[in-house]
Amino acid sequence: MTFKKAIGKIHLWLGLVSGLVVFIVSITGCIYAFQVEIQDLIQSYRYVEIEKKTILPPSTIKSIVEKAVPDKVIHSITYERPGRAAIATIYHYEPTYYYLVYVNPYSGQVLKAVNMDEDFFRFILDGHFYLWLPEKIGQPVVASATLIFIFLMISGLVLWWPKNKSAANQRFTIKWNAKWRRVNYDLHNVLGFYMTWVVIIIAVTGLVWGFQWFSKTYYYTISGGKTIQEYYEPESGEPVAAVTDKTPAIDKIWKKMRTETPDAATIEVHPPETSKSTIVTATTTDADVYWKHDYRYFDQYTLKEVSVTHPYGRLKDISMADKIMRMNYDIHVGAAFGFAGKVLAFFASLIAASLPVTGFCIWWGRRKKATKGVARPATSKSQIFKPRYY
Repeated sequence: MTFKKAIGKIHLWLGLVSGLVVFIVSITGCIYAFQVEIQDLIQSYRYVEIEKKTILPPSTIKSIVEKAVPDKVIHSITYERPGRAAIATIYHYEPTYYYLVYVNPYSGQVLKAVNMDEDFFRFILDGHFYLWLPEKIGQPVVASATLIFIFLMISGLVLWWPKNKSAANQRFTIKWNAKWRRVNYDLHNVLGFYMTWVVIIIAVTGLVWGFQWFSKTYYYTISGGKTIQEYYEPESGEPVAAVTDKTPAIDKIWKKMRTETPDAATIEVHPPETSKSTIVTATTTDADVYWKHDYRYFDQYTLKEVSVTHPYGRLKDISMADKIMRMNYDIHVGAAFGFAGKVLAFFASLIAASLPVTGFCIWWGRRKKATKGVARPATSKSQIFKPRYY
């Protein structure tokens, strides 16, 4: 068996094993690509009329949300661009719940409380990450299929590689006027070739979440041999003596952020959840990507800034490797390269979803073709001597 035939056999069987998972992960990724734009288009409660009023501070919005959704922990409060509702994120791991509460920042009116466990795009994301299975089962299955898919893309490139110049002319275009089997073959090979590296980049960035060993190896490579610092939240010190200023600490920090970052597109404030928690803030001038968020931590009693050594700290202080790790999501969905990048990621995901389908059709067509000319079992003496063929 030649090298190329061996690669073809491996490509075939790994494709059959991982095809369904790859299809689900790719098609859900395709659907999720423009979830922000779709939600902005159809969810009117994300918007408010701009008023000539002072917007409400986070402590007030926190109190309003706690009454609207009682007995839940407020994870953060986000102020977006003028004309947008403030968003209170209610999130907890044990017990598990996740809500987004949209509030008019001028009047305090609760516009919508969304249970994210019932949200359509949350459903799509669960399929993308876990195949709608329990996390401990679905996550390693998805990660393993993604790793196999990277090999399939590379081996597919080996199989695509033309033997000569004449064959090369047929590798770059789809012969639309041919029979459907030829068109299907071209769709698999030509589209797969054009999107190979885009799909591999999407798959690699997905594996950063999929396997811890891959994430550590990836960071070790891009950092020149360093180990990534795991995320942690620093702690506040001991409570200080009572002060005369009764303004809540989160309001003071929020005002500080507004003063220091007047051009911020979003300002996010995390109220302390325990007596040891810090007040966490995240500000950015570009709301279309996540990696540009500037994270800061403040002692909830003294309001002094507390430094961290992990990647989710001040943007100006972290290394290039840490920035690349923070860019992982934005690269994965194409947002790191603007709207054009998201369009490219959308079509790459769509083509990735088509590859298992067109690949299966190629295999099935060849399998049927191989059965032609095979004699049916003899049922009579005459058929023993005169076999009938398909």
